[in-house]
Amino acid sequence: MKLKIKKERFIDEEGRSVLLRGVNLGGSTKVPFSPNGATHIKTNFSDHKNVSFVGRPFPLKEADEHFSRLKHWGFNCLRFLVTWEAIEHSGPGEYDREYLDYLEEVLKIAESYKFYTFIDPHQDVWSRMSGGDGAPGWTFEKVGLDFTKFDEAEAALVMQYSYDPNNSDSYPAMHWSSNALRFANGTMWTLFFGGKDFAPSCIIDGMKAQDYFQQHYINSIREVALRVKNNPYIVGFDSLNEPEQGWIEKKVDGTGTEKFTEGLGYDFTPIDAILTGSGFTREVGYKEIKRLGIRETRRDEMNKGKISCWLENKEDIWKKEGVWGLDEEGKPIIQKNGYFVVRKNKRVDFYQDYLSPFIIRYTKRIREVIPEAIIFFESHPIRILKGEELTFNVPKNVVHAGHWYDGVTLGTKRSMIKVNYDISTNKVVIGKNNVQEMFTRQLSNIKSIAKAIHGVIPTLIGEFGLPYDLNKKEAYQKFRNEPELAWKKHIKLLTMYYDALDANLLHSTQWNYTAGNTNEWGDLWNLEDLSIFSRDQQLNPDDINSGGRAIEGLCRPHFIHCSGIPLKMDFNYKVKTFNFEFDADSSIEAPTIIYVPHIQYPKGYEIKVSEGDVEKKDAEQLVFIRTKKDGDHTINITKTL
Repeated sequence: MKLKIKKERFIDEEGRSVLLRGVNLGGSTKVPFSPNGATHIKTNFSDHKNVSFVGRPFPLKEADEHFSRLKHWGFNCLRFLVTWEAIEHSGPGEYDREYLDYLEEVLKIAESYKFYTFIDPHQDVWSRMSGGDGAPGWTFEKVGLDFTKFDEAEAALVMQYSYDPNNSDSYPAMHWSSNALRFANGTMWTLFFGGKDFAPSCIIDGMKAQDYFQQHYINSIREVALRVKNNPYIVGFDSLNEPEQGWIEKKVDGTGTEKFTEGLGYDFTPIDAILTGSGFTREVGYKEIKRLGIRETRRDEMNKGKISCWLENKEDIWKKEGVWGLDEEGKPIIQKNGYFVVRKNKRVDFYQDYLSPFIIRYTKRIREVIPEAIIFFESHPIRILKGEELTFNVPKNVVHAGHWYDGVTLGTKRSMIKVNYDISTNKVVIGKNNVQEMFTRQLSNIKSIAKAIHGVIPTLIGEFGLPYDLNKKEAYQKFRNEPELAWKKHIKLLTMYYDALDANLLHSTQWNYTAGNTNEWGDLWNLEDLSIFSRDQQLNPDDINSGGRAIEGLCRPHFIHCSGIPLKMDFNYKVKTFNFEFDADSSIEAPTIIYVPHIQYPKGYEIKVSEGDVEKKDAEQLVFIRTKKDGDHTINITKTL
C-alpha cells in the first residue's frame, strides 16, 4: 500500500504528506460498452443480462494515451469507476470474468504511471433501468417490479424511453436527479438500507431484502478487490457513490421533508411515488430554477394511464406492510404516515442507523481481502451544503469523500461567476469575490465533518466540476474559429473552484474524464457533458494537450509531495504567482515536489525558497526542493518576465 493515513493527511512511504489531485475515470463507465449503452440510444433493456463493460473507461490499446495525458496535466490520483451491473449483470452470483480480467489489466497500466487509485462503485438513482446507473436489472425482478413499466407509470424518468431530439423539454438536462423521489428509487433504496425495518415481509431467496441486496453488492465489489489486491497503487475503495436514503426519515405525506427536496423536476412525496407505482394517477408539483431559486412552477397529473409497476401476481410491498390502503369507497389513503420516520418508538437517523452499519459491513468484507485498504465514504451532497450536522459511526482508516458542485452553474448551464445562489442560506450572492468566498466556505463546511470522526480524518472532494456545454454549447462554436477564447468562462470557473480547494488544502478528484466524449452527446449519459477531454477538440493527436478543455483552469502549480506538514497554498492565475508554506521535517530525506506546468509558464519561471536546495526537472514539469532545517518554509514561484 503506497499511502497511509495520519490524522487529516495522506503519507507516502518516505513519510511525506501527499496531495491527491485527480479525476474521475470515467463518465461513460456508467453504461455498457457493448452493445453501446449511451443513453440517447433507444432500448427497452431486454438485453440487460447480456451486456459487456469491457472497454470502460477505454479500450486497453488506448490506455497509455489517456494515462500519459492525465499525468502530464498534473494528476496523481484516479477515482476509478466500476458498477455493480458491470460485474454481476447476468444474474445473482454470476460474475463477468472477462470484465474482471479487463479491470485487472487496465489498473496494472495505471500502476505503471504511479496513479494513486481508489475504486468507486458508482451509482446514480439505482440503475440504468430507473434513469441512472449502478445496479443490475434483475434486482427489480427480485422484488416483483417490472422495470419496462417505469417510464409509462412515471416511476422513473428514463432517457432511453423519453428523449426526443426535436423536443428539448422531453428530457431536460440534470433532471435525472429527480428520480430519487420517484417510485423505483424510493422502493429500492428503502429496501437496500432499511428493508429489515420497513419491509420485513419482503423475502428474496430466503433472505431479508436488505441483507440480500447488500450481500450481493458487497460480494461483487469484493471480486474486484480479489483482482487488485497485489496492486500497491490501489489505495482503497469508495463504499457507494452518493447513497440515496429512499423514504427513510420521511413522512409518507411529505410534510416536514423540505430538506430532502432541493432537486429539479417533479417533486414526488412518498405517497405520490408509492401510488403512481401502484397504478394511480397523482397530481405532482414541478420545480424549476427561477431567479436563482428553486420554485414550483406548475402541477401535473402523473401516470394518467394508471399503469402499475408490480409484476402480475406480485403484491405491492408497501400496501402489504400497511403503509397505505383503500377506504370504503376504494380510494387510496395513508394508514401509517410516520412509518419511515419512527421504528420501535425511536426516531430513525439514516446516517447512524442505516448508512454507518452498511459502511462497517462493507469495510469488513473488503479488508478480508486487503487489510490495509482505505475506505472512502460519503453522504448526500445537498444535506452537507445545507449545513446539517450528520453523524457517522465508521471504522478507522477512512476518508470522508463528500461531493461539491457549483449548483446554479450546473443546473442552468450558465457561468454564474458574478451572481450565484447559496443553498446553505437560501440567498442570492452578488459579486465575484463574494461568490469565491461562498465556494471556499462551502468546502470548509464539508471539511469540518471530518473533524468529528476519530479525532480527525482526511477529506477528499470526490466530485466537483462544471458543464462544458455552457450557454447552449457556445464554446464548441467558438473553438472552430477562436480556440484561444473558447474556454475563457470555463477557465474562470475552474480557477475559482481550485482556488477554493487550495484555500482549504483539500484533496480532490474532478468529475470527469470521458475518453469517448463528443460535443453532441457529451459523456454518453443523460445529456451530461463535464469531461475535461473530448475527441471533438482533439485537432492534433500528436499534441498531448490537444483534446483538453479549459486545461489552463485545471493545470496549475501545486505540491505533490511535502517533506513536512502543508500549511498554506495559493495560485494567482492572472499574474502567475504561486506560494506554498509548510512546516518542514528535516528527518525526511525525500524532497518536497511541486508540479509547475508549462502551460502556465511557457517562457519559464523563477523560484525562491526560504531555505533548501532546488532542482528543476522541466521535462517532467516538476521542482524538487530539499530542506535541511525544521520549521516554517516558504516557496514562491513567479513567471519569467
